Amino acid sequence: MVKKVPVGVSARHIHLAQEHVEILFGQGAELTEFKPLSQPGQYAANETVEVIGPKGSFGKVRILGPVRKRTQLEVSRTDAFSLGINPPLRESGDIAGSAGITLKGPAGEVAIEEGVIVAARHIHFHTSDAERWGIADKQQLSVRLTGERGVVLENVIARVSPEFALDMHIDTDEANAAGAKTGDEAEIIG
Repeated sequence: MVKKVPVGVSARHIHLAQEHVEILFGQGAELTEFKPLSQPGQYAANETVEVIGPKGSFGKVRILGPVRKRTQLEVSRTDAFSLGINPPLRESGDIAGSAGITLKGPAGEVAIEEGVIVAARHIHFHTSDAERWGIADKQQLSVRLTGERGVVLENVIARVSPEFALDMHIDTDEANAAGAKTGDEAEIIG
């Protein structure tokens, strides 16, 4: 059975805790939706922040909503070099002991002690897709990208939930290496 999944290329972005939304955008501020994302209930917000590292910065980093319990910035390895930080490769949400960064918004600035990661490549599976293909949560997969510079990616983490929609997330470094783009299809080969 051929197991094809849509590819989503994830550029640098940030998830904010409500306390940081209010520091950066003002007391009582809330995120507003710019456009929906592939995962149900998630969206790109109209709001953006500047992220400032010891070596460089990026303006207008998109915030993804809704708010989370803890602030988390996801960057590519290339972004990390530009910022002058060394974030660990981690699954989303696993930020203990990760790199810190300074965030600047129109109403204020905050330095977070931890929360910057290079997100591990992963595939979101709805429970029904995972069951149909015999894939377990946290299983490590091999996936073929067939872009103009096709590659096989190892250690792709399966994330299974009834709240997910089928979608593979890779960062811009991985997409550029394979000549892949959002909307392409990838094939699970192992």
